Amino acid sequence: MNVFETIIIAIVEGLTEFLPVSSTGHMIIAQNLLGVESTDFVKAFTFIIQFGAILSVLVLYWKRFFQLNRTPLPEGMPMVKRLLHKYDFYWKLFIAFIPAAVFGLLFSDAIDAMLERVEVVAVTLILGGIFMLFCDRIFNKGSEKTVLTEKRAFMVGLFQCISMIPGVSRSMATIVGGMAQRLTRKAAAEFSFFLAVPTMLGATVYKVYDLIKEGGTEIITDNISTLLVGNVVAFIVALLAIKFFINFVTKYGFKAFGWYRIVVGALILILLFTGHNLTIV
Repeated sequence: MNVFETIIIAIVEGLTEFLPVSSTGHMIIAQNLLGVESTDFVKAFTFIIQFGAILSVLVLYWKRFFQLNRTPLPEGMPMVKRLLHKYDFYWKLFIAFIPAAVFGLLFSDAIDAMLERVEVVAVTLILGGIFMLFCDRIFNKGSEKTVLTEKRAFMVGLFQCISMIPGVSRSMATIVGGMAQRLTRKAAAEFSFFLAVPTMLGATVYKVYDLIKEGGTEIITDNISTLLVGNVVAFIVALLAIKFFINFVTKYGFKAFGWYRIVVGALILILLFTGHNLTIV
């Protein structure tokens, strides 16, 4: 990849990773428009630059992400409960992360097989878009008073597993999961961002490990400058995308993203039917 292609793909990653629009679908279109061949390095690049996107969440929500629960507990509480209370935020993130970790490891081959089918991404984009046209009406009972319990965190984690179907969007699945647990749109979106950190980090580390295990170390070392540029661009763009999304979805909801998904899915189907050779990066 040249510098221009590196920047464009990193922009697509940064823009779409945290929006409920499917980063996979956009990578297909971007790759086709740029004429980028799906080489081992391009595949590695697309998941390694997720580090930049992850970093944007940590920077934007620094105080909330690195917080401890210092509210007092009654005397005589067991040590385990004291620790879980103190690290309440991380404990609930871990609980929400478990389903995706388990299902990801158990069904990694099936997920990879689905990832080879571009038509699955297109159809899922459209179906998810239709659903998002109505999700504000369906899940309209969110309250500022709703507390994110361990049970609710686990349920959001189960919803996240739906995003293993290409085209669903991890962001969409977890936000809808949060709203189904009666979180507000803003609270559900923010927890989705927080949950992205261990989920994306775990997936990226797993992919890098697989790449190194298969002798792909040189792919990384020979393209360090490209990876650095990609991560910096993805970080900046993701930072802006998160800020925009929180403000937009709080005011207007998800209908606009639903229409957008339908258009993108239809575009991919049109490209397929007109003979374009689309591959998933």
